[in-house]
Amino acid sequence: MTFIDIELDRGSNPVDQIEHIAVANDWLFDRSGDDEITISTAGHWCDYHVSFTWMDEFEALHLAAAFDLKVTEPRHTEVVRLLAMVNERLWLGHFDLWSKEGVVIFRHAQLLSGDSVPTPSQIEGLLTHAIDMCERHYQAFQFVVWAGKSAADALDTALFETVGEA
Repeated sequence: MTFIDIELDRGSNPVDQIEHIAVANDWLFDRSGDDEITISTAGHWCDYHVSFTWMDEFEALHLAAAFDLKVTEPRHTEVVRLLAMVNERLWLGHFDLWSKEGVVIFRHAQLLSGDSVPTPSQIEGLLTHAIDMCERHYQAFQFVVWAGKSAADALDTALFETVGEA
């Protein structure tokens, strides 16, 4: 198999499309450069800052959603255990720990080969999925960091679902 080395001129920057969608939805955002935009949104458990970055060398749109939660050194190992347990359940994206900053983030990248531009529904889907995953797992990370629980206990407690009404 051979790869053809062709330089393609992308018609538009996908981050421009995200900015138009953010403006249309009246979302708070910060455009820190041509290839990056950060959208702030309130979740049930905390506020999230979701960065979209266009990575030209990969032709990929990278999403990173940061938790408002600082991982201390004593809880670092247990958070890494929790990351592994959570990530094995995910189909799209994954959680990471930026060790130096002590920050948990959800990451996902969407390839946009050639001259592809994400549709508004794809952007909404990326953003919704990221926030849903953060909301679903936030308490587990909080239980490990603040309550000193084990990764397994925190995940079981956070993902416990009730059925019916009391």
